[in-house]
Order: sequence, then C-alpha cells, then structure tokens
Amino acid sequence: MKDAEARAYAEAALMHWGIEATPRLIKNRENAVFETVSPEFGRVALRLHRPGYQSDAAIRSELWWAEALVAAGVQVPLPVRTKAEDVIADVPEAGRRASIVTWMDGAPLGEGDVPLDGSPARQAALHHALGAELARLHAASDEATLPEAFERGVLDRSALLGDDPAWGRFWENPALSREERTALLEARERLCEVIGSHEAEGDFGLIHADALRENVMVQGDAVRLIDFDDGVFGFRMYELGVAMSQNWDQPNRADLGAALLEGYGTVRPLPGDAALLEAFTVMRGLASCGWVIGRYAPDAPETADYAARAVKMAREWLRR
Repeated sequence: MKDAEARAYAEAALMHWGIEATPRLIKNRENAVFETVSPEFGRVALRLHRPGYQSDAAIRSELWWAEALVAAGVQVPLPVRTKAEDVIADVPEAGRRASIVTWMDGAPLGEGDVPLDGSPARQAALHHALGAELARLHAASDEATLPEAFERGVLDRSALLGDDPAWGRFWENPALSREERTALLEARERLCEVIGSHEAEGDFGLIHADALRENVMVQGDAVRLIDFDDGVFGFRMYELGVAMSQNWDQPNRADLGAALLEGYGTVRPLPGDAALLEAFTVMRGLASCGWVIGRYAPDAPETADYAARAVKMAREWLRR
C-alpha cells in the first residue's frame, strides 16, 4: 500500500471515531500506523491492520488484553472506542480493519542494526527495567480471566521449529548457500532438543512476542511496551530472546542479558538461565530469517541481511 493511499484510507477510518485531525504517517509496513489527535484522549495511534494477518476476533482479543493489563497496573496503549462503541472499524475501500489506541510517550530504546545509545551502565539499567516490565506483563496476563472468545496464536515448539514454522521455513531463505542452509538445519535440530527439554516445565503463556527496541518506549528510567499486534501464547524465554536479538553484535551483550534476567527476577521467577536465553535469542534470529521470505524479493538486500545474520548467530551458538 502506497503512502498516499494509506493516508486516504486513514482519513476514511477516522470518520468512525469522529476525528477530523489530519493523520501523520509513522510507518507503512505490514500495518500502516498514524499519529493523530482525539478530542477526548489527545494524541492517539491509528492502525490500519494488514489483511489476513489477524482475524477480527484476534484483534478484539489483543485490545481486551490491553485493557486487562492496564487494570492490573501495566501501562500499555488502551483501545479507543468508535462512535458505535466498538474497538475496531471496517475500512472497506482499503480492505482492512482499523483500530485506535492511546499514545505512549517516550522515545524508542533504539533501532535494529544501530549500536545502542548511552553508557554501558545506562544500557544495562534500561534492560533491567525491561526485564521487570516483561515480568509484570506475564504476571498480569496469567492472572487475567480470558473471555471464551479470546483468540491469539500459539508459538510453541512446533510453530517455531516444525516443518511449517509460523514465521516461515527459515532454512529455505533464497539468499542462503548450501553450507549456510546446513548450518541453520543443524541449529534447528539442536534447538529442537533444547526447547524440547524446556517445553515440559517451561513457562508458557501470553507474551508480547515483539519486544524489539522500537517497541520499547523509554521515559526517564521507565520503559513501556507498544505494538501488541504479534502477541501470542508462547514461551516466556522466547519473549526475552526477542528482546536480546538486536543485541547480538553488542560488545556488552552478556551484561545486557544478565541485566534483563535480573530485572525479570525482581518481579517473578525466572523462566530460564543465561544459556537458555542464548538459545531463544538464536531462535528469534532464525525466525526472522524465515519471516523475510516472501516479504522481499529473493535478491533484495533485506533477504540477504536477515539470512547472513541468522547464519552468524547460529554458527557462533553451535560452536559453544
């Protein structure tokens, strides 16, 4: 969807909320996201949901979950209801659903493939805070009584490493050489053993599943999560692995991982140790290598970049 089309669809969507302010495009990737102003709530984020990714029931479940988290004291964006008192609206001209959530102040923790800002001590402090925030999210999610119609995906061992992974057959990324494909298959086999051993007693439940730097808003010493679009039932250690996946090349990676685990442990029992965190971090790298398939051309730089990163992560991990 081109930017101009997205803006026109956003203006049509805002009619359902009675909002006349001009929407400002923030990103136009799988979801198109806009900043605008609600007379009642001030700054808000409008999302035009990508077709075919989440059902209406799944979108409603995400927004119900957000309300339950806020009720439990976790600060996340809240849904804003339409004039018809619904949390989603149909935008037929775009073939998409729309939703609006309240704005979360702050600046992103960082961005992928860019070194983290701040001193190592500041970086560790923010990862400690992130660990605690993820633990609060998990605790509140476990305490919530989910409605019968609640619908979110499941990211279990089969969905991560089976023959048809939820994020794509990462070992079939077209940018991989034969030797690189072999390395990813070897990592897949070993990860099946590691995650399989963790599966029986592993901490499993609702997770954000996309706690990358751009989805972690920093305000002072506090961190808050945005963009729950990928939220699923999954391993809590996968959640932490996602948060660490962009730190793979950081020289202080071990310190950041330790801070993340320590922060998590201040709120609820740890779902695993540093070794398991490394395994789930690699798992996220492999999943991203599959995610890129079909979203970019086989010869696109992005396809090769995700493949090269996954291979680097897998080979380093396999040598340990």
